[in-house]
Amino acid sequence: MLLSELLVIVVLSACTLVNQETGTPDTSDHIGWYQVYFTESESPKASTLRDGPDAALVEAIDQARLSVEMAMDSLDLWSLREALLAAHRRGVDVRVVVETDNLNSEEVQELIANGIPSQNDRQAGLMHNKFAVIDRLEVWTGSMNFTVNGAYRSDNNLIRIRSPDLAEDYLVEFEEMFTDRQFGPNSPANTPYRQVKVSGTLVEVYFSPDDDTIERVIELVMDAQHSVKFMAYSFTDDELAAALIENVGSGLHVSGVLEKSQALSNTGGEYETLLENGVNVRLDGNPASMHHKVLIIDEQVVVTGSYNFSQSAKTRNDENTLIIHSAEIAALYLEEFERVWLVAMDPSQ
Repeated sequence: MLLSELLVIVVLSACTLVNQETGTPDTSDHIGWYQVYFTESESPKASTLRDGPDAALVEAIDQARLSVEMAMDSLDLWSLREALLAAHRRGVDVRVVVETDNLNSEEVQELIANGIPSQNDRQAGLMHNKFAVIDRLEVWTGSMNFTVNGAYRSDNNLIRIRSPDLAEDYLVEFEEMFTDRQFGPNSPANTPYRQVKVSGTLVEVYFSPDDDTIERVIELVMDAQHSVKFMAYSFTDDELAAALIENVGSGLHVSGVLEKSQALSNTGGEYETLLENGVNVRLDGNPASMHHKVLIIDEQVVVTGSYNFSQSAKTRNDENTLIIHSAEIAALYLEEFERVWLVAMDPSQ
């Protein structure tokens, strides 16, 4: 498939395409500036470890002509390894930043052995990003680690946005890590475009811990008029919990799904606090992980990225977050929320 053809498709799951040429209902954006992907761990095809969200990213890398920059917490997908090596061989400028804890994976070491420049944070558990910038034109980000579990077993989202301004934001962040070796609390607050307009849609961009991400998220939650829905792998942020509880007291519909293993084991976890204060919260039903870090506000605004709602994300980890003001994109994330919600555990039963 050509890149121009791929851009008119919105992917609703790991294996399901909604195309303008099919007879099925079409939710794709007519301009094609974004695509949304969700993993589909319950699909029989997931067991083949093929045609997940990584396949779309591979195709984009295969179309790259100038550059590919990737910041990744971890990598063990052979599909992405092969795509990066192929791009490097045909003369594309490929560079990677990897979390030190995962530097010794076979896939990462093969990239390095074949001459792909790499950088790591030199500290345990600091670089938590999962993003790619292709040809200085498009950004791929979300909750999905570039791993088999991330793409095929856990619940994750991946979004592709074509915008040179957004790409510049992410390239500045990448250069901080790759060239300047500035990670975590040492990162400067120097994002070129805090807000970008893409085909008339407002997209806000935040990098952590330097951009005070959670303060903006809480502001959005407090400004909600009707509803807040959330999916959270890790939730230990007291202030965000308090904002959600205040929403409930104001009569808003607040509901969420937390990753079970994290909710029941995290020191300072907010599950019991949310439950006891009227937030309609469930524990996820995925035997792997519910790995999303998403809020959907008033069915109009989506918060997504690598940022867990935790103290580590707030003060220590390198993270990236998008706030997308689009009812159309929110509808896609709401569909995923409903799927995750239906298989989650209702504490009242």
